[in-house]
Amino acid sequence: MSHQAASGHAAAAGAAAGPAQTHVPATPTATSPSGGPGQRGLTLVIKLGTSSICDERTFMPKLASLSLLVETVVKLRSLGHNVLLVSSGAVGVGLRRLALSKRPKHLSQVQAVAAVGQGRLMALYDTLFSQYEVPIAQILLTRDNLAERSQYLNACNTLRELIQFNVVPIINENDSVSNAEIRFGDNDSLSAIAAGMVNADYLFLLTDVDALYTDNPRVNPNATAVRVVRDIRRLREQVTVSSPGSSLGTGGMVTKLIAAELATARGCAMVISIGSKPNLILDIIGEIQAHRDAAAENPALPFEPTIGTHFLPQTDRMVDRKWWIRHGLAPAGDIYIDAGAVRAIAKQKSSLFAAGITGIEGTFNAQQAVRIMTRVAEPQPRGGSTARAVVVAHGMVNYNSAEIQRIRGAKSSAIADLLGYMDSDFVIHRDNIAIISSNLTDDIAADGIPSSESE
Repeated sequence: MSHQAASGHAAAAGAAAGPAQTHVPATPTATSPSGGPGQRGLTLVIKLGTSSICDERTFMPKLASLSLLVETVVKLRSLGHNVLLVSSGAVGVGLRRLALSKRPKHLSQVQAVAAVGQGRLMALYDTLFSQYEVPIAQILLTRDNLAERSQYLNACNTLRELIQFNVVPIINENDSVSNAEIRFGDNDSLSAIAAGMVNADYLFLLTDVDALYTDNPRVNPNATAVRVVRDIRRLREQVTVSSPGSSLGTGGMVTKLIAAELATARGCAMVISIGSKPNLILDIIGEIQAHRDAAAENPALPFEPTIGTHFLPQTDRMVDRKWWIRHGLAPAGDIYIDAGAVRAIAKQKSSLFAAGITGIEGTFNAQQAVRIMTRVAEPQPRGGSTARAVVVAHGMVNYNSAEIQRIRGAKSSAIADLLGYMDSDFVIHRDNIAIISSNLTDDIAADGIPSSESE
């Protein structure tokens, strides 16, 4: 990823970032591992991209950066913090071992290269951490591993137990077996999901730029770093970050904004910083703790960091089950609902009944995840309007797609007659609905889309 990946329009970025926040996640006083008074140990997830691990042309490992990363992790642990790593680089290391000049195009070849590289990557980490007598553990995940609630909870428990054992978990996507349907897509998203799984306080994305910029600093000398972001959705709408990332990696700045949405929804702050200087994490945490101490005496004191870009956590933290539904499960299909149902589930926190369903797309089974969609009419310049599909929420269904097709638009009292049985009064229970767009109701009402008959 180049500096262009982190660029956008100065005015837009400044507006989206908004005024500096007056608070950052708190770290209450506790006892440090050494026995003396200190700060509560934070749980930190650090994600290192491929471009920070391997040279893009020679695929040689960047030993200086990796050694500095290990030293930083050891220092953080000595301060009482828990640290997990999410590491890319298996493909890059595999390419070097197999003497290949570029990343293969076919999936099976990439998977084979990753299989070769993953073992050598872990051996490299083990060698570096062993110098400090720090044990490590390898965790390989695919989205399929998290699709079952029991497997998701098992993975969460494993990570927490490793932390209790004073081990540094090193997480990567299982590239050797994953395909397009079960991939996280990139390790930025994986790191955000890992942060949510362990209730992390901070997620650090180390990349080849030191922050999100208002414009390309190599082209525009007036470009400045965006230091604090509080409204990611507005930032995404106003800032162009279209670079696809490095030749070895799969992410770019766009994927980092997605990761920020995932992490902050779970109450985890996220910081973008430079991968070649992982030791800056210590300075970043120092700034955060200094602000916290100063804000204790002056609550109005704004948070004005000088390193990296800070994405502050959402105040309405999503509970674990709904966060898992929203981010851990891949939707198997779409359910379209009318304006009345949108208001019911988004504003009134109601379950989704068959009466509000207008259509479905895809084939799925009961207890699978779906996207809950609606259509919004958008006026056209020359008159008339077109319908735009908008995601309202994700949810887990109580009926399969064929059953929902038969009962859509019907009252709950008619389900038994239509199907010959009734497993549930509602298609999706409110506890299994994770809202994405809660502000759609006003737009839909203004567009005059008809609402369903109330249950």
